[in-house]
Amino acid sequence: MIPLVLPAEAEAKRPFVTRLRVARDGALAPADSYLVGEDPDGAAFAGPRGLIAIDGVPAGDLDGDVVLVHPAAERPGRIERILRAGSPHNTLLVTERCDQLCVMCSQPPKKTHVDRFGPFEEACLLAEPGTLIGVSGGEPTLYKDALLGMMERVLAARPDLEFHVLSNAQHFEAADVARLRNALYRRVSWGIPLYAPEPGLHDEIVGKAGAFARLEESFAHLVMAGARVELRTVLLGSNLDALPALARHISGRLRFIEMWSIMQLENTGFAKNRWSTLYLDHRGKFDAIGQALELAALHGVPAQLFNFPRCSVPGPFRDHAVASISDWKRKFMPACAGCREREACCGFFEWHPDKDAQVTPL
Repeated sequence: MIPLVLPAEAEAKRPFVTRLRVARDGALAPADSYLVGEDPDGAAFAGPRGLIAIDGVPAGDLDGDVVLVHPAAERPGRIERILRAGSPHNTLLVTERCDQLCVMCSQPPKKTHVDRFGPFEEACLLAEPGTLIGVSGGEPTLYKDALLGMMERVLAARPDLEFHVLSNAQHFEAADVARLRNALYRRVSWGIPLYAPEPGLHDEIVGKAGAFARLEESFAHLVMAGARVELRTVLLGSNLDALPALARHISGRLRFIEMWSIMQLENTGFAKNRWSTLYLDHRGKFDAIGQALELAALHGVPAQLFNFPRCSVPGPFRDHAVASISDWKRKFMPACAGCREREACCGFFEWHPDKDAQVTPL
């Protein structure tokens, strides 16, 4: 597992954003901090806010990372690796508040909110060229104006960047349509959950009465805005049999989406203590999933499988299983070492129970 938070000491008195550099080649950036020393325990960098001593990771592994530095005066000294150089899995957690209570939520909501849009904006402006930056929560659109403002300023300044925002889409209004039609939003995609083709089951899963109806309203606004949407469906024991009907619903009413992602469950958050009732081992129950994929293909709806190891998917559907798990929280089983499809496989979440992580190398 790749650590995203590391112990550190800094001379500055307040938190700040900086990009770590090992070599002083190329153009100098005002926010960069450069390597001045390294030993087996860590590395020291010097920049516009003074010295930063970071423990636990070699300097080479930090080169190009954009970090948020928390000096010891603010809290126990540490850095957060906001954007890791070379990684396609960088995500900003903009809030831990949410207005839904999904039964399998991997990031259980909190009642408090810490506004970090300012540091995140600074970090995005230092991102590597061509970076796709994820945005997650909680529910990011609880702070819709701050979110949209941050993305608009970053996209205007950095035409090479894109955003992918995970949202329950409960807060889009008719008044947002004109704003979302701005050409900048062609570089923003929205990952939106839909768990069932009818209100009862969807609302039960998300823990919010009326969520399905409100989601349909938001879809209408997003269609009018020409928004890019990835639809997401987490696989549960309760919605497996509804997948073919959901495929028909999507094909009939939501053909504008760019992708439908069917996702296997993550053993963390609320799902951890409910694993025995929520988790469905798809290896012996793939018929409904296969039917849903075939119906989607029949109607021209692109579909993919997230968090499904490739060896667990029947051959005719294996190409739908993509390498979806973020590198910092991904593991492979020992038997995966000799698999010829490992590079294209998602593997497992680091916290996935070993008893449910059976593999058959391909």
